[in-house]
Amino acid sequence: MSVFSSKPNPSWSYLGYEVYSVSSNFMNKSAEVEDRPVVLLVHGFGASTDHWRYNIPVLSKTHEVHAIDLLGFGRSDKPSELDYGGELWKDQIVAYVKERIGKPTVIVGNSLGGYAALAAGAALESDSAGVVLLNAAGYFSDEKVSSEPKELNKKIRKMVLSGISRDLLFKWLIYPLIQRLIFENLRRPDVIRKTLNQVYIDSTNVDDYLIESIRRPSLEPGAFQVFQKVFQARGLKGKPIDELFQELQSPLLLLWGNSDPWLRNAKAKQEKFRSFAQQASLKVTEVLLNAGHCPHDEVPDLVNKEVLNWLKSH
Repeated sequence: MSVFSSKPNPSWSYLGYEVYSVSSNFMNKSAEVEDRPVVLLVHGFGASTDHWRYNIPVLSKTHEVHAIDLLGFGRSDKPSELDYGGELWKDQIVAYVKERIGKPTVIVGNSLGGYAALAAGAALESDSAGVVLLNAAGYFSDEKVSSEPKELNKKIRKMVLSGISRDLLFKWLIYPLIQRLIFENLRRPDVIRKTLNQVYIDSTNVDDYLIESIRRPSLEPGAFQVFQKVFQARGLKGKPIDELFQELQSPLLLLWGNSDPWLRNAKAKQEKFRSFAQQASLKVTEVLLNAGHCPHDEVPDLVNKEVLNWLKSH
């Protein structure tokens, strides 16, 4: 299935690079509906606007809906010189809302896109009409920012004798080679399917369309360099979640796929989100769903229902 109820937007660039986005005008043109906030959907790592295939048609019945490909992903440009991370994507989203939407906006984000959505929502201040987080990534002030894969690094270093020349050999030859091998393996269709089957509790929607929507961008020039930079980055290069909660001025909806295999210590993580949001005196709503890491695509009917109910009540 494709995002049949949306269409590509006119060309728009950020920092001089082309950004792909789609939009779908809501079907009800009444004045009451036109006063409602716009909804902007932000995908997670390796995904794109295509990942909102089951959400855009439903949400657009009552709201103007946009979805955007973050730089480095989907059909957006993948320049090797950018410093990929939360700050870049936050600024990209903020610019899009101000330049292309121009109205109070509810930003919905999954995983890595959840962190970017929260950071953008905080930066937009009164222009943020709300933030919806679906199994959001991120860290808190009392946690160490994750670094590049240390265990793999250590194992390989043991194979290389100590010495400056060998350190350089590792840095400039061996490590990039390993990254390339990992990248080539990860973009194989059978590996993509296997990975998705691990993170979707119900694999019904793990279909050829979804697999191709992830594989296709990985074949574009610059995709490997983006992977390298994200792979090596220390965390999301942005503020911790608790600080962003303190800056956020709009309501917050936390939607959790409660069986997410990628969310370590899931209950503790959920409790942290809840606790810090309450400490920040946010209007927070939390819903647990029987799903994995991408509930919007795995159980779209439930996610659409919860988002629409929340939008209506706020």
